[in-house]
Amino acid sequence: MATIGAKAGTGTDVGRRIVKYKMLYLMLLPAVTFLLIFSYIPMYGASIAFKEFWITKGILGSPWVGFKHFEQIFATDKFWQVFTNTIEINLLRLIFGFPAPIILAILLNEVRHRVFKRSIQTIIYLPHFISWVTISGILFALLSNEGLVNSIIVLFGGESINFLTNNEMFRPLLIISGMWKETGWGTIIFLAALSGVNPDLYEASVIDGANRWKQIVHITLPSLLPIISILLILNFGSMMNGGFDQVFNMYNPMVYESGDVIDTYVYRIGLTQGQYSVATAIGLFLNVINFVLLIVVNSAAKKMNGHGIY
Repeated sequence: MATIGAKAGTGTDVGRRIVKYKMLYLMLLPAVTFLLIFSYIPMYGASIAFKEFWITKGILGSPWVGFKHFEQIFATDKFWQVFTNTIEINLLRLIFGFPAPIILAILLNEVRHRVFKRSIQTIIYLPHFISWVTISGILFALLSNEGLVNSIIVLFGGESINFLTNNEMFRPLLIISGMWKETGWGTIIFLAALSGVNPDLYEASVIDGANRWKQIVHITLPSLLPIISILLILNFGSMMNGGFDQVFNMYNPMVYESGDVIDTYVYRIGLTQGQYSVATAIGLFLNVINFVLLIVVNSAAKKMNGHGIY
């Protein structure tokens, strides 16, 4: 009876809390509705990974085939090629792209001239709002065989370079263009974290004789550590996402060997070849990997510095 009473009391407390903060819950309702409609309800469609899906029969009418499609993708060399490409490209993004906004945010935080600082922030934020379709067009105009860069090279007596069809150059091109587009935007969250650092800490360090470099090492970086841990965990949790927009707009059949990722591979076999069940099986398999990575990295982060996302 005590347990039932406790449960009833808990339910009553929840109800009172909802009534008390009803306006906040109403503001939250559109986001919850969006997630239910576009994220949770469609999860039922993942069952076609275990079915021989026919559009005419629908999800319910399609016959079950068990793990047939998983066996098929694991036996395909092309899948393991794009799987490896995805991991390697994401590791390069993590190594070069993840520290970039942190370094830039620290440098901006050291700028004392407010007008200059705000101007720089506005300039570096702008690339984020340019679509990958536009950026790929700019890169094509600059790096194609008859583009501006090759025209300059030929003008000075050199030979044109196949930037966009060279497997060795495609990945650096992905990483550099991605950093140019998103590094500035990524500084926002780090600058917000730095704005909450107590200025007294810096003043006390100056009294103790600390220079700018020591202030960064002993005050700025430790203050950013919690948010760095959370973002690093989230980055590992999406390690299997290849960045479809960027790769799809920049790659071509000549660079499939080094640039074809899982997202673009799923697009081709799913939407262009009609192998919906195989494409769903790949997506489900990758989501499981992302989930495991998220759990492992979160546990490691909590053991190392006590900061995790749950």
